[in-house]
Amino acid sequence: MTFVDSEMEYKKLDAEMNQFYNRDVEEVKPLTLEEGQVCVVFCQELKCWCRAVVKSILFCADHYLAECFLVDYAKYTPVKTKDIRVAVEAFMQLPYRAKKFRLYCTKPVTLRIDFCDDASEIVPAKRWDSAAIQYFQNLLKGTTQIEAKLCAIEDDNFDVYLYVTIKDEKICVNDDLVAKNFACYVMTKENTVNSAKSQKPWSSLSLKSSPEKVISPALALWPMLMQGKVHNLETSEYNVYLLLLKPSIVSKKGSGTLTLHYIDINCVLVALGDIISIPKEFQKINTAQPPIVLSNKIEPRSVLETTPLLVDLKKELLRNKFLGPNLTESYCWPPIARGCDSVVISHHGNDPLLYIPPVLTFLQSGSCYKSLPTRNGPIALIICPGWRKAQLVFELLEKYGRCSRPLHPMLILLGLNKEEAKNVKLQRGCEVIVTTPHSLLRLLEHHSLFFLRLCHLVFDEVDNLFSEASKQIFTILEYYKKTITVEERESAPHQIVAVGSHWSKHIEHLTKEFMNDPYIVITAMEEASIYGNVQQVVQLCLNCERTSVLLQILDFTPSKAQKTLIFTNSVDETEMVYKVMESSSIFCLKVHKEIEFHFKYAVEQWKKIFTSGTHVVLVLTDDCMPSLGITDATCVVHFSFPASPSVFGVRLHSMSDNFQNGSSVDQVYTKAKSILLLTERNGCHAVGVLRYLEHTDAKIPPELCDFTAGVLEAKEDMKLARPLCQYLKRSGVCKDMRICPDRHRVHLQISDISWDKSNTIPMAGCVTIVPLHIVDATNYFGRIIDKQKDQYAILVGEMIEYFKKARNKVSVEMVEKLALYGLCEEGLFHRVQVLEIPPKEENCFFCNVIIKYIDEGRTGQVQVHQLFHLPTRFQILPPQAVEIIVCRVKPIDNEIEWNPKVTRYIHHKIRGKLHEAKIVLALGNTIWVDPMVRVTKLSELKTSINEYNIRSEILSMGMGIDNPEHIKQLQKLCKHAKTLALEEKTLQTFLINRIFIRYEY
Repeated sequence: MTFVDSEMEYKKLDAEMNQFYNRDVEEVKPLTLEEGQVCVVFCQELKCWCRAVVKSILFCADHYLAECFLVDYAKYTPVKTKDIRVAVEAFMQLPYRAKKFRLYCTKPVTLRIDFCDDASEIVPAKRWDSAAIQYFQNLLKGTTQIEAKLCAIEDDNFDVYLYVTIKDEKICVNDDLVAKNFACYVMTKENTVNSAKSQKPWSSLSLKSSPEKVISPALALWPMLMQGKVHNLETSEYNVYLLLLKPSIVSKKGSGTLTLHYIDINCVLVALGDIISIPKEFQKINTAQPPIVLSNKIEPRSVLETTPLLVDLKKELLRNKFLGPNLTESYCWPPIARGCDSVVISHHGNDPLLYIPPVLTFLQSGSCYKSLPTRNGPIALIICPGWRKAQLVFELLEKYGRCSRPLHPMLILLGLNKEEAKNVKLQRGCEVIVTTPHSLLRLLEHHSLFFLRLCHLVFDEVDNLFSEASKQIFTILEYYKKTITVEERESAPHQIVAVGSHWSKHIEHLTKEFMNDPYIVITAMEEASIYGNVQQVVQLCLNCERTSVLLQILDFTPSKAQKTLIFTNSVDETEMVYKVMESSSIFCLKVHKEIEFHFKYAVEQWKKIFTSGTHVVLVLTDDCMPSLGITDATCVVHFSFPASPSVFGVRLHSMSDNFQNGSSVDQVYTKAKSILLLTERNGCHAVGVLRYLEHTDAKIPPELCDFTAGVLEAKEDMKLARPLCQYLKRSGVCKDMRICPDRHRVHLQISDISWDKSNTIPMAGCVTIVPLHIVDATNYFGRIIDKQKDQYAILVGEMIEYFKKARNKVSVEMVEKLALYGLCEEGLFHRVQVLEIPPKEENCFFCNVIIKYIDEGRTGQVQVHQLFHLPTRFQILPPQAVEIIVCRVKPIDNEIEWNPKVTRYIHHKIRGKLHEAKIVLALGNTIWVDPMVRVTKLSELKTSINEYNIRSEILSMGMGIDNPEHIKQLQKLCKHAKTLALEEKTLQTFLINRIFIRYEY
């Protein structure tokens, strides 16, 4: 029975049960009733039908009464037998919402007196005595916050450490009961939580799992204060329940079980008035592996303590639908909140919530900053890889910073103008600055005194920062190192936090040279293998040659004992590889789902201590790994390509015992090795494999590069239906063609280049244009004005005259996709095309549809009734909107998007105004212009002047730089397209002539 975190499924279940049982069908009334029977009862208090278990049956004056436990509400209630129904199997598919909890490894004790020997001693007891219960109640009554940490699962019980906060002091209830001699610790073999090194693979929270399954307490459960008080707690056992839905009030316990209801949140642990969220990974993924957690100064247990986040911050997170810390956050929040140097590598390494909540929590301890200079200046600096990410982080700081003392965060993004940097003023009380590497260095040139109070340095997406601006990052680190080494600041905090998605040599250098005993958390196992210096080998071969290649790469006479896992995707492949290994006289084991009885024998053989020169091989399928729990393999062979990145990570985790600490590794030799067989059948993954190898510093086979180039060529050939890449159009290059979904070739057959002489868009020369829709600083949509006869101006005049008459304004009742209609906005009439219609609202008069203004290039959303029928004569003129791109200028600092500051400036300056431009290239509906200027005519002097040049305006703002290769790159693409078209035409002519000759013959 696994956890279900979808509230909608339970709502649907409740609705269906009430609809079914309200019919009072005779067939669903039970013939007999007995204790322990599962049934459905009508609860008078809740006014609904509920799933329940009968606990006891009592006889009253004129009827029978059953005490029932409501399995979805953790509630005992008396029910008349006439209100009990048979439980239909269809309503029993979802797991019960209520789960039973108890104090971890904490057992009651009592005083035993020996009258014969005149002695007494404290011994374990079966039940808690009244004094212990009273003391427990007093603890709960005096607490302001209650937290819990899930430690293990045994049978139907979830074992927890329970923490209460009384007068700002956190107390572990388990420890306190033991210290007061109310209890003792009993550590049994079944429920002991192993250390991180020897811990078993994780499993889903399942009540049907064996008692030996142990849940890592590293998933520190996240608490929240409950809206309600605990009253009259009377219990003989310290038990609580896990519920999955709505709150009501604290209700009274049944036989030995404390029951509480709570506020609405998915999958939470109700612990005596507190709510604790269970990370999603822990609920759903039964193959997830514990992360690699490394620290030289934090003890394992202290690492796993619950992060003491601010109460208001927790509430704000919940209001924003934050369900609780995920796997990575559960590990990294505690050390960051304690001020430790930390590196966090995760698949979600671009999420600012990995560091914002714990950083805000630490910033509240104002007393630790008293030794800093008494001046205005930030104590925390967050470096982001670009302006867009910096904007997002700043908005999150403003949102969640309201829950703490005023920090007055500032977003500083500077261009190349030195005056702009000189004129920067810090707002009073600013303690956090969000910026980019280049902006920070420009600021430091003129305001180095701003950062005399700097204590916390946070790198967002640190892997991208190093790949894009490594020189700038190391300059910032050197400055920070000098700042914090001042003698007067010895007592102030010093913290560097680096969060990202990929491990790299730059990050390793960061930890060694600039961090003090860093706490490293890596939840992406493929990245952990890079940190652990696992040797990555990729072997290209044909699918039919895999077995022979496998025999060639295995070392049959190792100098040390070797343990190799060979992973396959099917039972048949497992059997085939096993036979090959056996025929080669290799000690080989096999495991797959059809021989589960063989698991125990395989594990026993694997765990034996082997002498030097022994090589043991285990061939298995991926679904066997969770049951085997192997972590000491020295080599992994991916005979079958992993089905997903998570499967790849699980395979690599089988070598985690041999992951080596980067600070003490001999670079010439690494113990663990991963060998991937890449064949023609999984060639589509070649690009991803190459990207992975590139940041491992592994030797990349030349044939892999050639193979990947061929794959990329083939992918480009399949992108004919995709639009031409916008980055290619705007700057001449795409930042990463390997992952970009759009096309990077010009194709004549899809009209990128128009050969139609009647085309209204000129291919070259000077034109007059009016920008109407501004996409960004250099990309617009507008119209080309015909100075001799402006057909569009004539059309607009005719539409105004036509729609002046009320009878012509006929609203559309049913729209068609891609059809043209009329639309009136602010007294002007536009031709619009319907792009999208909601699938369930095609005939709805008031439904919203997505439209495109075909003469302006912009899109919008309107209701159907606003659209008018457009006569055919108004549809003849082709769409007038043309895409306009200004050439030879691109954003600064390797940005791929223009800063909104320069886009707003250009929008205000050029929209709706006539400009003169020279077309240097035209492809389809797009023209590239250089220059594009605003010309003002001076009628009195009978002359005209250039008011401004758009490219020059952008450069003068300091937000753009020269891009001389822009048009050259596009012209190369066009030339290549024409060459290919000519070659294809020549080949077709040759083939036709050859066929004709054969026919004649």
